[in-house]
Amino acid sequence: MEHRRIASGSPWETRVGYSRAVRAGAYVAVSGTTGTDERGAVAGPDAYTQAKKALARIVDALRDAGARPSDVVRTRIYVTDIGDWEAIARAHAEVFDAVRPAATMVEVRRLIAPDIRVEIEADAIIAG
Repeated sequence: MEHRRIASGSPWETRVGYSRAVRAGAYVAVSGTTGTDERGAVAGPDAYTQAKKALARIVDALRDAGARPSDVVRTRIYVTDIGDWEAIARAHAEVFDAVRPAATMVEVRRLIAPDIRVEIEADAIIAG
């Protein structure tokens, strides 16, 4: 099965050695995605703004892989403060409310940069 690798141009992709997303057949895995821009600058100080940006980047990666948000079957959300759960959940619901993928949110001690509050992964299966 051919693997198609999707890059977003993030400096972390080449530095760490990963793809923004990988498509294998009908399956698409989107890497952990933060609310940062192509230079790595954080979208904003609050969890909602960062989650919105991360989800927009995920939607872009899905599109580049030939998938849509409606194809998402699983998300994983890592947060540095579980107290932010409602703001992050609101951003997640704005994208996935009608889809209702399986989802997990866990608090972690920290993410790759001290001002990043949330990181999100997504798995999709493209409907035939």
